[in-house]
Amino acid sequence: MLPPIKLLIPSLIVVLSGCASIVSESRQPVSISSIPDRSDFVIVNRAGTPIHNGTTPATVTLKTDAGYFKGEKYSIKFMKDNYSTQTAPLNAELNGWYWGNLVSGGFLGMFVVDPLTGAMWSLPQSKQVVLPPTQ
Repeated sequence: MLPPIKLLIPSLIVVLSGCASIVSESRQPVSISSIPDRSDFVIVNRAGTPIHNGTTPATVTLKTDAGYFKGEKYSIKFMKDNYSTQTAPLNAELNGWYWGNLVSGGFLGMFVVDPLTGAMWSLPQSKQVVLPPTQ
């Protein structure tokens, strides 16, 4: 039989930590692509600050949160000569692992750890846009 302290420590870790923080990251890679390839793109965050520019295809690591209980919202502008410019949203959504806090009794994880780390949010794994040719 295990001594009570050896049972208490793992229990405290589960209860006091955030479920999403254990399984997820607060920065996630997102694959950016376009049809046609080799389109230029600029990613702007919700504050209107350009945070990345590049050429498709590319993989960019982005923050999932914009503050306490606030998922990040990005706008991606795609440009290529002889094609119409397109803008596409890329928004963080609630991470399914966040609800694991309810099962484990991790209210501290639900209201403090996961919201502060940003792990309560997740981004889509990829974003692809089709650029129509200009007339």
